[in-house]
Amino acid sequence: MKRYLIATVGAAALLGLAACGDGTDDTAVGQTEPVNAAQDATSAVVGQTSAATLGANTVGGYVSNAAIGDMYEVEAGRMAQERGVSAETKALGEMLVSDHTAAAEQMAGLARAAGETIPTEMDERRKGLLDNLRAAQGAEFDRVFAEQQVAAHQEALTLHEGFADNTDHPELAAFAREMVPKLQAHLERARALETATAQ
Repeated sequence: MKRYLIATVGAAALLGLAACGDGTDDTAVGQTEPVNAAQDATSAVVGQTSAATLGANTVGGYVSNAAIGDMYEVEAGRMAQERGVSAETKALGEMLVSDHTAAAEQMAGLARAAGETIPTEMDERRKGLLDNLRAAQGAEFDRVFAEQQVAAHQEALTLHEGFADNTDHPELAAFAREMVPKLQAHLERARALETATAQ
């Protein structure tokens, strides 16, 4: 109950921030650093709640959440390779593209075998995270990327570990367990990058 309340309050705060604009540039609405930071923080809470509930407890929810997460990670990783300032940012981006592309391909086969449909595009939450990355420049990009990756991989671990523990679908459970050490490695790299970019 507490998580849902936090998500609701966070979403309300986010809507309030998004409504605050000076009206001078309609193309930049929602793309100020404070608003983007609030959106990313709210996304982390919503993502954790979604991963721990629907995603971790139903085959369809798991497949959908995992596939969308992979899409987001591949795109964020590409952006990090192109726009990252530090070698660490670029290296993490390369790792994300490689590992999450492979995961997406493996998931596609497992989903078909389970009679599930893979989403063809990201949800609005992940699209918003990528928009916030696009708006970040220079060293700020590295910082925002690191913060997003910490939150995204905490969410992914909740999803994969929770599903592996709650499903009776052996192939998907094995895939979820196989993903956990890779996601933990990504999270450790993202936390190190977050520490480095916070200085």
